[in-house]
Amino acid sequence: MPSRTTSSPRVAVLADSDTRWKWGALTAYRIQSDIRLDGYLLRGRATPTVRQLDEVGARADSLREIRGVDFVRSVDRTRYDVVVLACVGGAVQAMLHGLARAWDPQTSAAAAAGARRPVVVTGYVGVVYEKLADGLLLRHGADVVLANSRHDADRFREVYRGVGADDGSVVECALPFLGGDRYTGEGDPYTVVFAAQPSVPESRADRTYLLRRAVEHARKHPDREVLIKLRSKPGEHTTHIEELPYQKLAAKSPGPLPANCRLVYGNMGEVLDRTDLMVTVSSTAALESLHRGIPTAVLTDLGIRESLGNHHFLGSGCLASWDELDAGHRPEPDREWLARAGVASMGVPPALKAGGGGYEKAFDAARARVTELREAEHLPAIAPYYTPRTAPGYLPGILARHGLDPQGEPLPGYADAPEETGGLRRVARETVREAARGAYRHGVQRVAPAIRRWGQL
Repeated sequence: MPSRTTSSPRVAVLADSDTRWKWGALTAYRIQSDIRLDGYLLRGRATPTVRQLDEVGARADSLREIRGVDFVRSVDRTRYDVVVLACVGGAVQAMLHGLARAWDPQTSAAAAAGARRPVVVTGYVGVVYEKLADGLLLRHGADVVLANSRHDADRFREVYRGVGADDGSVVECALPFLGGDRYTGEGDPYTVVFAAQPSVPESRADRTYLLRRAVEHARKHPDREVLIKLRSKPGEHTTHIEELPYQKLAAKSPGPLPANCRLVYGNMGEVLDRTDLMVTVSSTAALESLHRGIPTAVLTDLGIRESLGNHHFLGSGCLASWDELDAGHRPEPDREWLARAGVASMGVPPALKAGGGGYEKAFDAARARVTELREAEHLPAIAPYYTPRTAPGYLPGILARHGLDPQGEPLPGYADAPEETGGLRRVARETVREAARGAYRHGVQRVAPAIRRWGQL
């Protein structure tokens, strides 16, 4: 990603949750390391807290919380080389329309004068197991749509071709946060990690069951350490809403946890450093674990279902139940599946590795594409598939949620609102937001489930 000047390329990353910030920032550094990275956290339900940002560990030269309409203004003023949109599909679509309007020569003096717009990159933070067409079409219009595996790249292109949209933006790469030391053998003590997920499974009964089985595994194997790796602390939100946190389920379970079973937080990479067996329903942590060569089990106890996401691991050799794990089973992954899934495990022969050259080569294509676009004499206008003509009953609502009208202009009330400056909000503002989050969390975790139960009577 060479710059036209002697200064480092300037990159903006917009993210709307802790995991998407991790993906966006690390993707930017994978494309090129010597950049100036300005981070923007989209204000909303899942805006990460300071603790979550520290746990993720992805660094930035500047970091601030922002509204979508103000992000468009900031990008228009700053003249970035690359913009990475690490958000849910609807937010990506809104930003694409807002940026397209901001860089329209008919409405932008800078664009009319020949100023170049930045290259726009987007993608997915992990396994794509639901809303494939919906999410992809909402991301259409970006210059580069990253696919984390060969399997995903083929599916992405098929969706775009299926609606007659250009599929040239799809570029195969890998998840940017794979890494760490290769697993060398059983540690002391032997450590089993259950990677919890905020919304999979969803029901109280299923989540209580998984917690109980992890605890029972600890009791059956007192020589093992069982860690239940949690995504967030009570009051925090992640990419998905967690209505029933495992912390609360554990607090209501009969009796204390065994001495060799603990709830833990922290950076997943650091947890994997001491893991001998990774257990999950469908967490992206399974891919991180497989990349290191750690024995990894994807649970079948609740069935193999699209709603759980574990169907993604069909053919992986990793599907197993708690009963099998209790009996000492250690899954052996299928090497060809690893290669197709973009997991360039250090134990996979080079001929089968992603891109033919292993993980270190997985970002070559993305790096080359971004470089090509940055050095091009002219970048075409951003042209999303969804427009007021192709989706008149869908697009306006998506844009309005982010303060934009169907033409990508700020809605009345958004355009004139003062833009907040500086870094993350001061303590007083943080306190106000945490109080609001508490009220929202109560509604999500208490009121909404009760209303659903009443509706089933």
